[in-house]
Amino acid sequence: MAHPEPQYVQRGKVPMDPPQRKPRILLGACGCVAAVQFASICHCFCEWAEVKAVATPASLHFIDIESLPDNVDLYTDRHEWSCWEKLGDNVLHIELYRWADLMVIAPLSANTLAKIAGGICDNLLTCIVRAWDYSKPMFIAPGMNTFTWRNPFTEKHLMLVDELGVFFIPGDDAMAEPTEIHSTVRLYLESRPLPD
Repeated sequence: MAHPEPQYVQRGKVPMDPPQRKPRILLGACGCVAAVQFASICHCFCEWAEVKAVATPASLHFIDIESLPDNVDLYTDRHEWSCWEKLGDNVLHIELYRWADLMVIAPLSANTLAKIAGGICDNLLTCIVRAWDYSKPMFIAPGMNTFTWRNPFTEKHLMLVDELGVFFIPGDDAMAEPTEIHSTVRLYLESRPLPD
């Protein structure tokens, strides 16, 4: 019985390297005013990567869902519980962490930063972070007001997250611009091969 030819074999010519797949990027948004830029962040990454997005309940007050790219699936806490019915069913936060090559949380609120630093996992986003395999990169771009940013707890929480190997994308008294977040992650990926 003959096996079908691989998709990348065309007209009898076999390329030396099969086509490389697009990076799979999981974007997360937390509840702060900077989440109004989340659609722009999604658009930046959709140009060259497969993108899925996770939004906390508070972030939905700021995200214009209609302006998200059509090819981005947006997951919320509602999806975590609606797709599981019995033992043996897939668990969404595990499936999303397995799917992703890397994760970017932009904006990262002070609240979610504190949860991550303390290991709390009480929503879909923080459950993904708690289950995350830190051999895969994670980037954070905090978005909070100046008083919250300068609070001593913020520095302590950032130090704890840094110990996990999380990459920090700083802004000037605000979340970094979407293009800066995008270019930081893209440069990182261009310097490292994707896993198979």
